Amino acid sequence: MSDAPDKQETFISHLIELRDRLLKTVAVVVVIFIGLFPWANDLYTLLAQPLISKLPQGSQMIATAVASTFFIPVKVTLMAAFLIALPFVLYQMWAFIAPGLYRHEKKLALPLLVASVVLFFVGMSFAYFLVFPVVFGFLAGATPEGVNFAPDIGAYLDFVMTLFIAFGITFEVPVVVILLVISNMVTIEKLREARPYVIVGAFVIGAIFTPPDVISQIMLAVPLWVLYEFGILVASFLRKVKPAEEQPQSSYPSDYTPMTDEQMEAELDSIDDQIKSSKPDSSAQV
Repeated sequence: MSDAPDKQETFISHLIELRDRLLKTVAVVVVIFIGLFPWANDLYTLLAQPLISKLPQGSQMIATAVASTFFIPVKVTLMAAFLIALPFVLYQMWAFIAPGLYRHEKKLALPLLVASVVLFFVGMSFAYFLVFPVVFGFLAGATPEGVNFAPDIGAYLDFVMTLFIAFGITFEVPVVVILLVISNMVTIEKLREARPYVIVGAFVIGAIFTPPDVISQIMLAVPLWVLYEFGILVASFLRKVKPAEEQPQSSYPSDYTPMTDEQMEAELDSIDDQIKSSKPDSSAQV
């Protein structure tokens, strides 16, 4: 009965700690957002630069909603503030969950967490610097004669956010593969056998999340496949160098040899004879 109050106090203390860390995270994001707010329009211009550079001569982006000229740059600034604060956000997450992890889990979780963030930023950078110019060049070139190619700023933000998320998640494939292998959910052999399906799925995903041009589809599908293969290589390496303390240890001596069936039967017969000989003779007790 005395354990129940202790467990309740522990649960409440965890909730209080979680609340404090969330408040710290929100406060940092808000402070960075306030600092970036005077440059909100410049941040949106920087985000829209891959499209602006591909617009026809004399054309420009438009705003169809009444307040979109204010709210869209604010959304971009808030997104930039969160990305800048992301290391602090991840530190708060790590500080909250780390006490509940074993030592070998800490050694593996922290590198994977850092790698996932780095890969997500790499995916966004890949989309911004390499994919966006190709996509918007294709869309501008495919505009019919007599049509003014002038995208809405709100629709543009939704479009680039979709591509950012698609490429960011795509570059997380190695982390997912490694987690599946080290958690024993999937073997290396199964991942290699699934290679043809992964290749087909990569091109299907590329067709869904990119415009209908072959180049942009390939620019999403090929990195997904390559990163899948990279994840298999890293997972195979981690399997080979798995620490000795994580390997299952036998409770028997190294020179132990199990008994054969004949030896086991002889041992059981010997025990049975000993039990019978130890019983008192009932005929002698009259």
